[in-house]
Amino acid sequence: MTMTLVTPTVADYEASADLATLLVRTTQDDALSLRAEQLRLACKCAHCTRARFDGRFPDAFPGIAITEIGDLGYGLNISFSDGHNRGIYPKPYLLSLAGR
Repeated sequence: MTMTLVTPTVADYEASADLATLLVRTTQDDALSLRAEQLRLACKCAHCTRARFDGRFPDAFPGIAITEIGDLGYGLNISFSDGHNRGIYPKPYLLSLAGR
């Protein structure tokens, strides 16, 4: 008998009622939550990467909220209340941010 290991991935997601948290359910039925500020700080888009390189990236985003979530299949495009909407978060990256 061969055993196949299936890596968990994001099965469902939604923003919390106060828009301060991304709530994620995995294919293994784990419920995870990621704070909007944590996600904004973890953005790896070219703009944020350059801002980090130039020393212009903020240390915090107090009060930041999730304004929109787009599902790209392999990841989520998350928009934030500061107008930033370039961040694409691959599903494995989201799970790693949640400590999975």
